[in-house]
Amino acid sequence: MMTTREPAVAGSFYPADPLVLQTRLDELFADVSSEYPPPKAMIVPHAGYIYSGPVAASGYASLAPVAGQIKRVILLGPSHREAFSGLAAPTASAFRTPLGKIALDRESIDEVLLLPQVHTDDGAHLLEHSLEVHLPFLQRVLGTFTLVPLLVGDASAEDVSEVIQMLWGGRETLLVISSDLSHYLDYESARARDAATSRAIESLAYEQIDYHDACGRNRVKGLLHYARNHDLKIRAIDLRNSGDTAGPRDQVVGYGTYLLSE
Repeated sequence: MMTTREPAVAGSFYPADPLVLQTRLDELFADVSSEYPPPKAMIVPHAGYIYSGPVAASGYASLAPVAGQIKRVILLGPSHREAFSGLAAPTASAFRTPLGKIALDRESIDEVLLLPQVHTDDGAHLLEHSLEVHLPFLQRVLGTFTLVPLLVGDASAEDVSEVIQMLWGGRETLLVISSDLSHYLDYESARARDAATSRAIESLAYEQIDYHDACGRNRVKGLLHYARNHDLKIRAIDLRNSGDTAGPRDQVVGYGTYLLSE
């Protein structure tokens, strides 16, 4: 049983030194606008900061006006290292980043563990980056909050939507869905595919999002299923790829940030 889940990708996906990390986050936020209404839920990418950091920052900047009221973050991401059915929760009581510890909301985690599609799996969480890379952004904007980190494996939109329903909460709760878009297409092909995926997301057409459209598709589809059933709307505020940020353009990864408000 884990007590504290230690950072696995500090020093590779983002800086391991706290001062360097703080400076890097400040630089990312300095380059984006916070003109959008604060969201109840967001979809944000999870690559290394040099690649997807600018796109993720565009979403996290929108939280500044409500930073003081958000006390709990529900964070759902894909599992890159372990295959499983349903959703996986950790047994830890805290997650650590170079910026400090984040306490887990064990009461909420224990509640969702009552659902048949949710189980514990520390192995899946141990080295996974899709949740970890968001934590310094959240610490920088929100300060102190509790966390409900869930990895989503082979799960239907309905299964994920049921978990979201249980954890949705009020203004004190933020839902973050971790997902990149297309992978390893050439620049123009990626732009075309990601634009189509973005239209499907904004239309809440989760049935149109397939395996090659988003690595976090099951999380995204669950959020869209929930949004459609509750008459909510989602908007894209940033859509780029690694060819726009820091990489070559022969094989790129797509990134989008989407905000959902009640």
